[in-house]
Amino acid sequence: MSASKARVLGGLSSLFRSASKPCVSATTTTAASAAAASPSPSSAVENSTLKRFVAVLDTPPPKKSTSPQLAAVDSTLSSLNLDDLEDYSDSEEEGNNLSRHITSILTGDDSVSSIDSEISLEKVLDIPWFPGISYNNISARRKEVTRERKQKWFFKSSQVNYFNRLVQMCADRIGTDAAFAIFGKLGRETGLKEYNALIKVCIEKARSSSDEEVTLEQIHRAFRLFEAMKEQGFQIEEGTYGPFFSFLVDMGLVQEFHFFCGVIQDGNPYSLSRLGYYEMLLYIKVDDKEKIQELCNHIVTGGEENPPSLKENYLLALCEGDLQKEFLQLLENIDITKFSSVDCVASIFKSLGKLRMEALAEKFLIALKACDHGAENITNFLCSYIIGIPNLVVEDAITTFKNLHAKLEVTPSSASYEKLIRYCSDLLKVHMALNLVDEMLEAGLTVSIEALHYILHACEESCNFNLVDRVYAVIRHHKLKPNSETFRVMISLRVRMKDFAGAYSMLSDLEKLKLTPTASMYNAIMGGYFREKKIDKGLYVFKQMEEANVKPDSKTFSYLITNCESEEDMIEYYEEMKRSGVPVTKNVYMALINAYASCGQFQKAKQVLTDEGIPAKSVSEIKSVLIQALASRGQFSDALNMYKEIKQAGYNLEPKAAISLIEHYQSDEGANTMLELLEEIDDPEYWFDGCCRVILYCVRHKHLSPAVDLLKQLNDKCHTYELALEPFLDEVFSLIGDLEPSHLQTGIDLLRIVKNEFGITPPRKSLDFLLHACVNAKSLQNAQIVWKEYQAAGLPHNILNFLRMYQALLTAGDHKAAKILLTKIPKDDPHVRCVIHACQATYIDSTSKNMKKKKLKK
Repeated sequence: MSASKARVLGGLSSLFRSASKPCVSATTTTAASAAAASPSPSSAVENSTLKRFVAVLDTPPPKKSTSPQLAAVDSTLSSLNLDDLEDYSDSEEEGNNLSRHITSILTGDDSVSSIDSEISLEKVLDIPWFPGISYNNISARRKEVTRERKQKWFFKSSQVNYFNRLVQMCADRIGTDAAFAIFGKLGRETGLKEYNALIKVCIEKARSSSDEEVTLEQIHRAFRLFEAMKEQGFQIEEGTYGPFFSFLVDMGLVQEFHFFCGVIQDGNPYSLSRLGYYEMLLYIKVDDKEKIQELCNHIVTGGEENPPSLKENYLLALCEGDLQKEFLQLLENIDITKFSSVDCVASIFKSLGKLRMEALAEKFLIALKACDHGAENITNFLCSYIIGIPNLVVEDAITTFKNLHAKLEVTPSSASYEKLIRYCSDLLKVHMALNLVDEMLEAGLTVSIEALHYILHACEESCNFNLVDRVYAVIRHHKLKPNSETFRVMISLRVRMKDFAGAYSMLSDLEKLKLTPTASMYNAIMGGYFREKKIDKGLYVFKQMEEANVKPDSKTFSYLITNCESEEDMIEYYEEMKRSGVPVTKNVYMALINAYASCGQFQKAKQVLTDEGIPAKSVSEIKSVLIQALASRGQFSDALNMYKEIKQAGYNLEPKAAISLIEHYQSDEGANTMLELLEEIDDPEYWFDGCCRVILYCVRHKHLSPAVDLLKQLNDKCHTYELALEPFLDEVFSLIGDLEPSHLQTGIDLLRIVKNEFGITPPRKSLDFLLHACVNAKSLQNAQIVWKEYQAAGLPHNILNFLRMYQALLTAGDHKAAKILLTKIPKDDPHVRCVIHACQATYIDSTSKNMKKKKLKK
């Protein structure tokens, strides 16, 4: 956080403290002692003080300029008193107006700036959620509709995520306050789900903003939402306040944290223990060792006065903070067998693994076993300990897992096995994960399909595509119940192996397992054919989908549009997609851009961006695809201009587009544009690729200074990610060997910098390429410098080096030194003798002939 931001937030802290001083303690010692007593209600004086404070903060800070359409929305909403809206009739016409206005606000339609004078937005917002019924009976009607829905649908987490996105869209467009009021006026009483979504919006905006005023405003909005929840009688649970407190911890806002502790305790008297967890994390974050020790001492000396749950939460925070001394101090004074949270105990064992304290872990495991804590819990704790051990070889982890179970006389559970399977899969040790599956089945344990999903995804990431056969054999032989996702991944792996027959065989097996084929399964096969440029077979997959009554999705049409050979086919698929009711997603827009660009219709590719249906959050990504399509098809100038427009508009360029611009940059005017493009890339993998490309460009155009700066950055990141710089150095010097002789000095300078400033011993290949460049440039002096570098690097000269140096001496006319060096070259190999004869014919014989001609002329 910047110093200015800290100062502004510090001012907010003082206001918070002045408003909450009478009821919020400054130390957790006081808070802990208050745990045994019931919280006292705030006095009328305190409430009035807080209300005055809120009133002062209620005026939002001045907003920055926005786009015209959003400015129109802000203007309309600012003139609207959402708290004083009155009920209107429930006509169908007004319902349509509601839909139209809400849509225009959320999509950012320009028409929102000119609202119909006859039907104001104020009137529209007063239309109830359900037209045709009394607003007073809205609650009963909602319950009835809910019962009807439950008879038809299974509600899953995906619907919650969909609602969160809806709330986020509303809050982004019109602000949290206006969104809150609109939900209320639409007959949807604001509940926990709505509050959580709105608070999440506040947190995300505060995190993403570098403007202190915006951060202050979002913190205050969250405060008002917490207060509104209390007023409506909601108890503020951790699912609501947890993300906000995590934000305060990440920002290191100590004083604000204590203020909101009072707010949360007032709304949930039982939250003290969890607040202790966040408090300990906060002091770890700000590195306040004195306060951390004070909290630990309070737990140690407080004895039974402190609630066990508070001790658990302090210990859990210390586990996450990796504070070894304080963690062990607290652990010695706490009876782990009395912990109520299984997850907390698992975290403790994971921390013991990090500290490699096997003896202490065994001691606790024996104690838990003696207390009849449950064999399944014991084996899970043991697995947590093993997974926590840093830099442990997978084979050793499995051995330790088995040995400790045998020592404690505990049988591994399915859950602990699957935790170890996931550990192996995360490290891409797929064969070992499959061996563990075999052990589970031999022991009579049940393998969940989720465990096999971990393995399948690891197969895909590690390119062990052929292991899909082994996974499928386990499913068939042990009659496990795969789902659609299982088959999608397995079909995809078959396609990656180019085993299309095997992929179709899996499709036919779906019927035996009473599973329905999905579009994503067919998409995997279709995409594979298109990647292989087998267009006819890819199109035939689409026909098979129709015959199987599988409805294509947006990805299906994206594949079809991208691989169209004519504009007519493209339009036909697009129209068919709209007739099918398939939504136009960002992938479809990207497909249209690539298809038009492939047909040479660059203006039409640009016109895709003018479509009003493009989601605001996808604009940057879709524009990046257009830039990539233009740059890779010879329209570099247009691509570069579009990049500048994106930057001016405040959007971010996608890494692939930046790489494409760097790859096709041909100007020799300097590296500034390429360096600017490289700064756009945050992804480490793409950054490495882009950096290497820019360095090669700089070498090719003799821009030594930026090349050296980038090499330093590359060298630092190679150390961070445990990568080797040497292979890229070989590529750099290989380029110098292929360039004109005038580039030789750049290579010699780079060799010196790499050796002296980076402390890197030049690899043999790099020296070989540089020696070759010296021969091409007929520079004996530089060849001798490189020759000595072999000795300095401890690299013995090989036959190739001798031949290159022999050639360098001959080209320089030093036949005497060449003759001496020739005696050191082994001549057993006929190819070596052939090279020697060729050198002599080129440099010695031709020289002697030229001398004879000169004598004859004289």
